[in-house]
Amino acid sequence: MFPENFIIKERIRCHAKCSSKKRALEQLGDLLVNTELTLTQDAIFDKLLERERLGTTALGHGIALPHARIAGVSEAKGAFIQLCEGIDFGAVDKQPVDLAFALLVPEEATDEHLQLLAKLASMFSNAELCESLRNADSEDELLNLIEAWEKQVKATST
Repeated sequence: MFPENFIIKERIRCHAKCSSKKRALEQLGDLLVNTELTLTQDAIFDKLLERERLGTTALGHGIALPHARIAGVSEAKGAFIQLCEGIDFGAVDKQPVDLAFALLVPEEATDEHLQLLAKLASMFSNAELCESLRNADSEDELLNLIEAWEKQVKATST
């Protein structure tokens, strides 16, 4: 499933306040900056924004998966924010985004990047899980929900 330490409590924010897509990307960049000492929040934000300019990473149904391959990243890392209020992310279904999971992978990690995006898309296609994530009241609860989903998928695939 997800790599070890891919998502941890320190990279999760519950009840985040963002007024725009850029602010959400900044918050996600801020959560990811401590994953790699050689990177700055600005560098991560710039890469996420650069990818977003190619086309929205909003999946619809209030979900966005901003992602980037970036030099200086040694292993895949994720960050997750649950927003207090939905924001315009340019989703095809016009629904505001209130759950955003950012992904950083090493610049050369093309296959890993695509596999992780597919796993995240699968996770966020579970309407029951998304509803639980929206109703969670703490970073611990959000992490527990993600880990429980991962364990359930692992158990059913063996």
